[in-house]
Amino acid sequence: MLVAGLVAFFAFDLGRFVSPMVLASNCDALEAWVDAHPVLSRGTYAAAYFLAIAFSLPVGVVLTIGGGLVFGLLEGTAITVLAATAGALAVFLAARSAVGDTLRRRAGPFAKALERGFRENAVSYLLVLRLVPLFPFWLVNIVPALLGVPARTYVITTFLGIIPGTFVFVSVGNGLETIIDRGQIPGLEIFLEPSVLVPIVGLAALALVPVAYKRMRRRPPGP
Repeated sequence: MLVAGLVAFFAFDLGRFVSPMVLASNCDALEAWVDAHPVLSRGTYAAAYFLAIAFSLPVGVVLTIGGGLVFGLLEGTAITVLAATAGALAVFLAARSAVGDTLRRRAGPFAKALERGFRENAVSYLLVLRLVPLFPFWLVNIVPALLGVPARTYVITTFLGIIPGTFVFVSVGNGLETIIDRGQIPGLEIFLEPSVLVPIVGLAALALVPVAYKRMRRRPPGP
């Protein structure tokens, strides 16, 4: 069902309804709708974000910026992180129940060794993958399920790991009107800004400290 939803998104070109230009052109209407329907608007945004993540739709950046635009910095971040975590959990559970056991059985000894190493350092590895957008969000949702990561560990690391990146894009959305006036619509390139990149890389390095410590303890003492 999740795969069918993703295919339908591209087949019917639904992305044209969720784009930076659509968001910019409907800025005032969105803010007015949120003011008129505070509960419904928040519920609709959370549901839309959940579905976008669950179906692995490439609209997360636009939705996150929109959340910052209409709900502000703190509330926009909170709603987005909760909805994204719930959507990621849906993908995780679907992958684990549908194909996880089958793929692990067919992958052979290498996959078992990889699974063992990933389980031993699951928290650190997942935090790094969430903090630094090296891989697509949907891929990081699926791989831990195939490697046998516990759902609880997955949820905690996803929730904590996506907070910094979400905060960045919600901050952009919070000042979107000023950005629109300048004729600029930001994308993933915002992560290349030193003021954004340095703190996130620092957090990722901190998350890898336990892995390095374990490996140092396993080394035999020198002569």
